[in-house]
Amino acid sequence: MKLRSQAFMLTVLAWLLGGCAGSMQAGGPMAMAKLEPTRGNTTAGTVMFHQMGDATMMHVRVEGLKPGGEHGFHVHEKGDCSSGDGMSTGGHFNPKGKPHGRHDDAERHVGDLPSLKADASGRVDLKVTLSGLAIGSGDTDIVGRGLIVHAMPDDFKTQPTGNSGARIACAVIQRHSP
Repeated sequence: MKLRSQAFMLTVLAWLLGGCAGSMQAGGPMAMAKLEPTRGNTTAGTVMFHQMGDATMMHVRVEGLKPGGEHGFHVHEKGDCSSGDGMSTGGHFNPKGKPHGRHDDAERHVGDLPSLKADASGRVDLKVTLSGLAIGSGDTDIVGRGLIVHAMPDDFKTQPTGNSGARIACAVIQRHSP
């Protein structure tokens, strides 16, 4: 686990030192999702994705979460937030038929993302490098898929959902041009 954390921190550091803002303007395709609260909730925010070779950079800014809380976060099969409770997005996006797991496990859903850990104000500002998903082409393309923030932490064990509870924010991932 320590090695995984060190590798993650080195990746984030390299991204930040390399000029995150500049890299988001050049290179591969980009996508964006505007998270809106589901019925009875207040969670909202924006998520940017930028594909850079085999990796995808993700920047999450969310507010209205439980202060200090942890929340499951996943790409879902369908880009449909019309149900009001987020259930119209279907299950986790899993085109490879893998078991549910952590975003950095070799065996996991394409839609398994890092949990969102809110600060004392109920906000998250997370930048992370992801592997295994694509923007705009291929069977792991996330464009047109749903994006869900859940009410509870992901246990990374319960199949196929992670037992993350209700869907408190929903978005459709759309191709983005700067």
